[in-house]
Amino acid sequence: MQESKYLVANEKDLCWGLTVSTVGRDALKPGDPYPTEGHAEGYYFNPDKGRILNEYQILYLTEGEGVFRSEHIAETTIKSGDIFMLFPQEWHTYHPVSGKPWESYWIGFKGKNMDDRVSAGFLSPAKPIFHIGFSEEVISLYREAKDAADAEEPYSQQLLAGIANHLVGLVYSLERRLILGRNNNQVKLINMARLLIRDNLDNNLTIQDVAQRLGVSYSSLRKLFKEFTGVSPALYQQDLRLQRAKELLSTTNLSIKEIAFSLHFDSADYFSTKFKHKTGVSPGQFRKVMQ
Repeated sequence: MQESKYLVANEKDLCWGLTVSTVGRDALKPGDPYPTEGHAEGYYFNPDKGRILNEYQILYLTEGEGVFRSEHIAETTIKSGDIFMLFPQEWHTYHPVSGKPWESYWIGFKGKNMDDRVSAGFLSPAKPIFHIGFSEEVISLYREAKDAADAEEPYSQQLLAGIANHLVGLVYSLERRLILGRNNNQVKLINMARLLIRDNLDNNLTIQDVAQRLGVSYSSLRKLFKEFTGVSPALYQQDLRLQRAKELLSTTNLSIKEIAFSLHFDSADYFSTKFKHKTGVSPGQFRKVMQ
């Protein structure tokens, strides 16, 4: 059984940054023919020959087992709980294992939003498979997209773009958390480091001090911290201090120099430079607006 909907985007929709072209679900019993019928022109394909799309698709296998292959990836087994991504102009093929059931959800989209994520290295044809396990939240997003596509109400493309963005972000986050969570000791270490940094914003606690307290080298802490949070511990500390500076500028009469000193910036000028870089305004301008 196949449920699918194909959508049209107008010129205005294209300016949104992402448009959705197809949403659907396949549910096959063992022995059912594959691919299923009902695909629009350009989507149906022979698994032996594969195909090339001009869009991204992200497919979630919720039941069964199959194989996937692409230009970048040799034939690989995919199982229930796997999500795999198809990339524009990238040859690929996939199909269920004979005699196995197959249930999958898909959504297809294109646009600058996704192109930028690929360019930044968040997504890559060299790593198209995400092992996230069963997620009711992910399934609900596919169902929400299908309902929105079926209704096709005015400005549904913007709603569908939001769902697609949410889905991709959720999948990326889920897999990263699962990978990092496999080593509980590392997770605890980073959580303890974040707590130490947060609790000592008003103290002259360096990242080297944090590493020493936790019994690890600075380089090891920095590497793990950046992998877990996406930023270095020093930048994490600085951003928290700048947030604290906003609070002090808004709620106290401390001078800019006193605030810079209390938060252990090297100088008032250095503090002002970092504050403006982060917020777009100087500390003095920020205070005038907030008071």
